[in-house]
Amino acid sequence: MATYTDLRRESFSATIDGKPVDLFTLRNGRGMVVRITNYGAKIEQVLVPDRDGALGDVVQGYDGIEGVTGGQASMGSFIGRYCGRIPDGRFTLDGVPHQAAVNSPPNTLHGGQRGSRFRVFDARQLDEASLELTHVFQDGEEGFPGTLPLRLVYTVGDDNALTIAWTAVAADKTTIANFTDHTFFNLSGDLGSSILDHVATVQAGRYLELGETAVPTGAMVEVAGTPHDFRTPAALGARIDADDPMLALGKGYDLHYVIDRPATGPVPVLHARFLHPASGRTLEVLSTEPGLQLYTGNFLEGKTPRDVGKGGILYTKHSAFCAEPSKFPNAVNIPSFPSTVLRPGQWTAGSIVYRFGVA
Repeated sequence: MATYTDLRRESFSATIDGKPVDLFTLRNGRGMVVRITNYGAKIEQVLVPDRDGALGDVVQGYDGIEGVTGGQASMGSFIGRYCGRIPDGRFTLDGVPHQAAVNSPPNTLHGGQRGSRFRVFDARQLDEASLELTHVFQDGEEGFPGTLPLRLVYTVGDDNALTIAWTAVAADKTTIANFTDHTFFNLSGDLGSSILDHVATVQAGRYLELGETAVPTGAMVEVAGTPHDFRTPAALGARIDADDPMLALGKGYDLHYVIDRPATGPVPVLHARFLHPASGRTLEVLSTEPGLQLYTGNFLEGKTPRDVGKGGILYTKHSAFCAEPSKFPNAVNIPSFPSTVLRPGQWTAGSIVYRFGVA
């Protein structure tokens, strides 16, 4: 018997901003199923087996479009044009100051008030296992300069991996771009249960220090001797209550790790691995990006209706984790970080792979 909610396409059918919204289903030959809505390019469901072969839903999401639009804004979203926080929404390009929309005072977060989380992507299902999504960020939108067309392709492979690949180009002006995926995972298949028993390994010896408004200062801190050291496997809950300024600031883990051996080309490398011991489900996160944000669902609060998920399940604190590969947050204001600037005609490309397995 299915222990997950069977999402209905008609529940996601709507018109938003004059554009059609739908739910798309991707499958492989092994039974893995991924469901995505083109509103925010949000992943609403991933069905993968446990060690006994039983399918379970391992990502938080909503039953229909009303839940999506009224729920956690980042849940399942592809984030752009600029993920993470920009302090006071301010940055300078070629000597010209810019002011982005402040939507998480005092900062700009995840592209502003109407970033890609709130946009309807144009969608085209390429085949049973892949979906193309496109969106054009307009010049001046949310205070960001330049037209920036974005193309995404979501693909389910026979290795039970979901790949998210993107390309974008600065069409007319110098601009900035930094993308990530913000899926909320719970490998147990019980989407209201705690993820603090999940065992994490992160391929990083340093993290980005945060200032008091949770923006990177530019300093990189060694994880050795801190609660942030996941170079050897440890449960997410083992040290989450430790006396540590970064944990206090984020009310749990909400930190960007510097990957030890980042990709030097288009082939993604391993960033992190997660295990749910009881079910045996594993998740490997691979990417082309230099860093990884680890977030432990610290601001899921079980609020009605915002946190009422699939099947009426309440999403409470620490009931999901996010593993978000990207370029470093606030890189536009920190010259020592890898650049997120695109000159006119310059392309950027990247990918994230979520590969599921069993132990």
